[in-house]
Amino acid sequence: MEKLVYIAMSADLIHTGHLNIIKKGKSLGKVMIGLLTDEAIATYKRVPYLSFEQRKEIIENLKHVDEVVVQTTLDYESNLRKYQPDFVVHGDDWKNSIQQSTRKKVVEVLKEWNGELVEIPYSAGISSTLIQQSIKETGITPDNRLKRLKRILSVKPMATALEAHNGLSGLIVEETVFVDESGKPSEFDAIWLSSLTDSFSKGKPDTEAIDFTSRLQTVNAILEVTTKPIIFDGDTGGRIDQFPFMVRSLERLGVSAVIIEDKIGQKKNSLLDESSVHEQDFIEDFCQKLKTGLDARVTEDFMIISRIESLILGKGMDDALARAKAYVAAGSSGIMIHSKQKDGKEILEFARAFRQWAPHVPLVAVPTIYNGIDWNELQTAGFNIVIQANHLLRSAYPAMKQTALSILENRMSLPAEKNTISIPDFFKLIR
Repeated sequence: MEKLVYIAMSADLIHTGHLNIIKKGKSLGKVMIGLLTDEAIATYKRVPYLSFEQRKEIIENLKHVDEVVVQTTLDYESNLRKYQPDFVVHGDDWKNSIQQSTRKKVVEVLKEWNGELVEIPYSAGISSTLIQQSIKETGITPDNRLKRLKRILSVKPMATALEAHNGLSGLIVEETVFVDESGKPSEFDAIWLSSLTDSFSKGKPDTEAIDFTSRLQTVNAILEVTTKPIIFDGDTGGRIDQFPFMVRSLERLGVSAVIIEDKIGQKKNSLLDESSVHEQDFIEDFCQKLKTGLDARVTEDFMIISRIESLILGKGMDDALARAKAYVAAGSSGIMIHSKQKDGKEILEFARAFRQWAPHVPLVAVPTIYNGIDWNELQTAGFNIVIQANHLLRSAYPAMKQTALSILENRMSLPAEKNTISIPDFFKLIR
């Protein structure tokens, strides 16, 4: 009887290393590919570019593959016990990666029926990571970037976005990766473009001081050097006849989502002026604006998310939930809820109530004020997107101001590298 060979793969980007492993597997017997689901891949690296069904079709048509089965976790144990293969084949690079513990478990389970782990030498100079880096350097088409946010939300329980206000800060969001003690990497899923940071970075404290055309220049600057999906702060969306223009312009560029708030009248920055008073739009009128924007879309991949201001304006929880129901019924792609309470309890209460009748509608949090809540609490409450709204801008400008003061204080030309970092080293750091 032919021996069974099990090979687990994500197979998002097929290269010669994968083919070598499959070829080796075929020399040992019948090749069964355990294809990782999108959700399984997202637990240890970026959400795959191709869907599970697309990857499955590719693998099924490779020369030496006999069967493809689903592997729902990075851990092999369940599938190994189910199929009891004679061999498991894998590249030897997992000995010193995040999959060390996975490898150890595979060896232990295989012993139960005298199965064998066969490891193939790593193919130097080629890997999925290197290919992904090449893709980032080449860029991404507007259509693919546009679809990316919905793709991430369909796979990950919660996505995170960080503010960027120019190309350089966009690169920081794009490239920053944190690796924990177990070797598991984490990174931001999307880029947030707020009107506040856009105006501040141009030296203008009022968001009304820059028009939409000016803001599109910032969008383009970030699009040119990044590949991650962009969420755009659309403020009120303008007049109802102006909003479709905003939608079409952003969608054409490849922006994934716009968030508009249910306020009307002159836009004031309440973070600067605590005495400023905003007027909330009538529910019926805001729903009509939503529908106008939704009708202007070319595809449903572009998301229009409603920001509810009831808790900010003291209208109460009942008003916030009533508006959420109306906006969802009108077709809103998601709901963003904000609050001025620093303990965040109001936000969590809204999320729990919202999830009772809207289990699948994306829910967005911006924990700039209520910063005592960690991401796990927000995820447990039902939030799907967490936006870190202006952290890069706030951290950058005090540091630059201090450097300027230092130069004046010392009254001499100091090498920039002396107290900071050289430009070449900086670009190496963010890339």
